[in-house]
Amino acid sequence: MGTRGMGAVRSCATARTITWTTAWTTACAAAFGLLLAAGQAGQARDAAAQRRTAAQDSATETALSETLNANTVSVVTGTPGGTYFRTGADLAFVLDDGDRLRILPILGRGAGANAYDLRFLKGVDLGFVRTDTLDQLRQDKRLKDIEKRIHYVAKLFNDELHVIAPTAIGAVGDLAGKRVSFDVKGSGTDYSGRAMFRDLGIAVEAVNVDQPTALEMLRRGELDAVVSVAARPVAIIAGFEPAGRFHLVTVPYGDRIGEAYVPATLTRADYPKLVDGARPVETLAVGTILGVYNHPKGTERYRKLERFTTAFFDRFEQFLAPQHHPKWREVNLAASVPGWTRFQPAQDWLDSHRGEAPSQGEVERFLGEQPQGAAADKEEVYQAYLRWRRAQRPEYGMVRR
Repeated sequence: MGTRGMGAVRSCATARTITWTTAWTTACAAAFGLLLAAGQAGQARDAAAQRRTAAQDSATETALSETLNANTVSVVTGTPGGTYFRTGADLAFVLDDGDRLRILPILGRGAGANAYDLRFLKGVDLGFVRTDTLDQLRQDKRLKDIEKRIHYVAKLFNDELHVIAPTAIGAVGDLAGKRVSFDVKGSGTDYSGRAMFRDLGIAVEAVNVDQPTALEMLRRGELDAVVSVAARPVAIIAGFEPAGRFHLVTVPYGDRIGEAYVPATLTRADYPKLVDGARPVETLAVGTILGVYNHPKGTERYRKLERFTTAFFDRFEQFLAPQHHPKWREVNLAASVPGWTRFQPAQDWLDSHRGEAPSQGEVERFLGEQPQGAAADKEEVYQAYLRWRRAQRPEYGMVRR
């Protein structure tokens, strides 16, 4: 083959190579484009799936949050170990109903501070306050329409006035002009104790010190008396060692005492170290009530307080069981509180269950009918009370659930 022929062959081969290369490149480009598009589509699907999962998770969390908040009721109680703290724990245990109702107790500083927490703290629904609390709040000129803001579910038990002083103080009037501690500022004792002394017409040099410190100051002679307004027996007072030097002072009930206060007694059974002899010590008491913030009817918080109120009344007899605070046995659910408005769902329950709520008198009547020594087995006595009550009222059934 000549030179010209060989050149023609090489030209033809080169042309075929170029054409094949171009086709291959074009095919590769197309394939890469398809892969890129598929990858982008996959990424888009993954992103969409992630968004759906995130939305579902968010919806689930939102639903959980709404459920927990819609069914949780908070109650401000008292200091650790005190009566309000213990009865608040009883509320949480007895009324717990899983996802339907949960009671969340909050440590408080006492009835005086609880009133402000109940009125102003957004997370507080209920609180242990006292029958003289509205009088306390009315004195604060910053507050308006307090009677419309705070109502009550039920009157509970009494908190007794304790005055611990040297045995040389024979009567509460002997403390006039002397240094007397009224617990920490803002506590229930700080308000109720001072108010009781004012009603008694006894002016003292008031001091605000926590109770453990106050009792030590009393022992050292730095105070002339320590006042506590709390449900008997008060653990820190019962545990105080008087060493023959101190006692509980008699406080007589006089004509000048306000209607929020009632006569009461402290016995040797309550305070064997501070009550000498079988004769009880006369004193005063103020009622504790379960206060509630009166949210507008129809709101979520009003509805959950309706559920709480129904559960509280329906299950009340469970509070009388021996493992709960003995002060529950003083409660008369139907008792009214002068000057206060009962929470409407509570009033509605009482109106529809007249004759069913156990009263303090009924419990006392049952206990009075028991033989000597029957109280040794508290659980047996409690079960006997339930049987007795059903026998007294044939129409009465088991506690509603």
